Amino acid sequence: MRIVSFNTAHDSSVCSYVDGRIEFYCKEERLTRIKRDMNPYICLQKYREKNFGKIDHFLFLTPTNNNGVEFYLYREYIRKNFNCELINYSDLKHHDCHTSISFYNSGFSESLVFVIDRNGSLFFDSYGNQVGRESESVYWCSYPDNVTPIYKSFWTNNDTYKNNIANDILSYYNSKNLFPKINVNNNWGIVKVYEAATTLMGQDALENGKTMGISSYGKNMEYPQLFRNGRPISDYFTALNLHMPDSSCFYGEENMITNNITKDNYQYYADKAKHVQIETQKEVLNLIKTYVDKTNVKNVCLVGGYGLNVVANNFYIKNLSDVNFYFEPLSDDSGITIGASMLKYRQETKDKKIYTLSNNFYHYYDSDDTILGDKKNILELVNILKSQKILAIFDGNPESGPRALGHRSILFDPRNKCGKDIVNTLKNREWYRPFAGIILESEFENYFETLNLNRSEYMTISFDSKPNVKEYVPSIVHVDNSCRIQTVSEKDGFIFDLLQKFYNETQCPMLLNTSFNLAGDPLIQTKNDVINFTRRIEDNEFFAGTFFVDTGTLLTRV
Repeated sequence: MRIVSFNTAHDSSVCSYVDGRIEFYCKEERLTRIKRDMNPYICLQKYREKNFGKIDHFLFLTPTNNNGVEFYLYREYIRKNFNCELINYSDLKHHDCHTSISFYNSGFSESLVFVIDRNGSLFFDSYGNQVGRESESVYWCSYPDNVTPIYKSFWTNNDTYKNNIANDILSYYNSKNLFPKINVNNNWGIVKVYEAATTLMGQDALENGKTMGISSYGKNMEYPQLFRNGRPISDYFTALNLHMPDSSCFYGEENMITNNITKDNYQYYADKAKHVQIETQKEVLNLIKTYVDKTNVKNVCLVGGYGLNVVANNFYIKNLSDVNFYFEPLSDDSGITIGASMLKYRQETKDKKIYTLSNNFYHYYDSDDTILGDKKNILELVNILKSQKILAIFDGNPESGPRALGHRSILFDPRNKCGKDIVNTLKNREWYRPFAGIILESEFENYFETLNLNRSEYMTISFDSKPNVKEYVPSIVHVDNSCRIQTVSEKDGFIFDLLQKFYNETQCPMLLNTSFNLAGDPLIQTKNDVINFTRRIEDNEFFAGTFFVDTGTLLTRV
């Protein structure tokens, strides 16, 4: 059975799912080079060109969950180009999609799934007025297709009628024989609280990762509570219309908004970032504790935009050592088409087989045999890294999620004291943003507090480094002595071979690893993108070039 899904909000993508496996997946931004592109026409075109065969279900996903003009335009497009009827999957809410990809990838036969997200599906009253938006959800999941909400929290701008709104939403779920606890949080959810610090930094609400980076520079101090009885304290916040509708900011501090955080003025913003980091991760932890205790289910999945918060993920593991955690690599909206296709497949087939996530490299890529540059062997690449030059890697299909895992990576020697500044300058990133590390799995526990984990393959957790590690690899250990880590083993192919050779030559089992792109751009997709990248940074003295694994060649300049 073939299920095809696409979404039309930010991070739009197309997924084709056949009999328990992903046949095709592509994000629109990778093809148009427009960050967070919302209209997946090129992805749909690329999928049509593949001519995979009969489509059993073609699903349209949108957080508005209605039959607006957008749906009708896409319906005609699908009829014309695929000879197929498009289904508006309005009963499948945004958080259902997040939940499904996380649960079906986790390998758990039963789990709780916690979706921590800024903007989920919209809910409307009987008059068609928007009344609430999903922010946090808890689901109980089991095979083949049980994805049952047991807690739903919403934010709304309609303070006057919030009790009626809760009743409207509860009535909707009850009509489907679902009985979750409903919470309406006025104007704020957990991620919108976090966003208050992001707004002060002059950043879009979808750039909360920058807030996480600077939070480590915050002072260790007693911060006031931002939540009371599971709800944000509204007096602390105000709504703006700067970057996205209803952007959050700390009340009375709107005049502090800037887009220029320097080494002279950063402390105020770092303290605000640390405040929201501490308070929001505590609130999520309380939510996890509450429903683990209520259900006695000890398998927990985290997903939604906040699921990419590697600092918070470390915090949960430290405080709930008896819980088995899975953090979905495609926690943001990149994964909702996959989740929708997975769930629809299980609903239709009742297939109970567990398919665990084997790797992250299923993103579409049309390979070619173009030979770019000069032939190089691994030892020559190691010598480039040893000479304190930046090396980019282009290896087959790119990573599907937002984290570079060795197929579209920029690498550097982590022992260089100036490494963070060198690579941030190349990528045109803010000075305070940290870099991840890639390490041989066999050496993981020798350098980091591993939280009793044997591996961390998808860079979803930050780990504290052991004594003296920061002095040894200062380019990747952050100011708070932590590092987001990816472990690699033989199954990871070329990136393992390169790192193993670097270890043999230097006795250092780590490299700085960051995504192959410039700040604000999507991840590199094609060899032509590499050429454009190289032209844009041609004056950078540290960039040694891009190594293409398929041809064994190094492109240094265009």
